[in-house]
Amino acid sequence: MKKWSTEIEIQAPIEKVWGLLNGSEENMQKIMPQVVEHKPVKITDEGVGSIYRQKYKEGSRVEEYEVETLKYSDTPDHKELKVGFRLANMFDITAHYEMAKLNENRTRFKYTATNQPLKWFVKLFLMFANDKVVKKFAERVKHVAEAEA
Repeated sequence: MKKWSTEIEIQAPIEKVWGLLNGSEENMQKIMPQVVEHKPVKITDEGVGSIYRQKYKEGSRVEEYEVETLKYSDTPDHKELKVGFRLANMFDITAHYEMAKLNENRTRFKYTATNQPLKWFVKLFLMFANDKVVKKFAERVKHVAEAEA
């Protein structure tokens, strides 16, 4: 399994950053433009165990999968969301987002992603993978949140 993590400071209130990840499909698409659909299948009161049907477009191909909420915390000073999904029966993927309120207009954002290959031949691809995608995503969250703050 491969794991990548990055942390960044965002000049925006914690609720603004949280809304991009835990808000509407429209907000999510601002930071994940390839997600073309994100619909609830099962919602739990505590968040953990909630399932969403997501469609992701890569080129002309659309992948469809279920995203399960594995961890969920929403307090005024700390917010956390961890989701997991299986992509194309080739990878088990998790995305873990953590936000800490530094002050009214500053948030520390940490993003951790894991990728577990399910087929032996896919492991070769992961040998060459790096943290570029994780860092680029964190920068996109920062850019969108600061532009809207």
